Amino acid sequence: MSSDLSEILASINNTKEHLYLDDPDRVKSYPPYIVNRCLSGHIDAILFANEVNKYPLLDKRLQYDFLLNSLRKRKRFTPWLKKEQVDDLDLVKTHYGYSNEKARVALTLLTNTQIEYIRKKHEKGGRR
Repeated sequence: MSSDLSEILASINNTKEHLYLDDPDRVKSYPPYIVNRCLSGHIDAILFANEVNKYPLLDKRLQYDFLLNSLRKRKRFTPWLKKEQVDDLDLVKTHYGYSNEKARVALTLLTNTQIEYIRKKHEKGGRR
């Protein structure tokens, strides 16, 4: 990727310097989905990111120009949201043959002794 994501976000949020004026071919590496996802974590930018999401077939250069010229200059930082990791989810999925959703529900219903029983039943010997 010729243009780094942090460089793109910095130009939209802080510097307001246009990255794609010099080299028009460089805009091909612009990732609209990721940029919109990063901006949607801010209350003042979510409506602009949503507006760009309404028109996914719009040229990448136009999407970048819209965000660059519409958002006010401001420092914005949001950590990337990740799914919560559940420890015994795979264990319950293999034991009962459940999907992710059903295994999450089953984990809320099972007691600690039942989970320990399932863990011992699926324990594969050997060294740790």
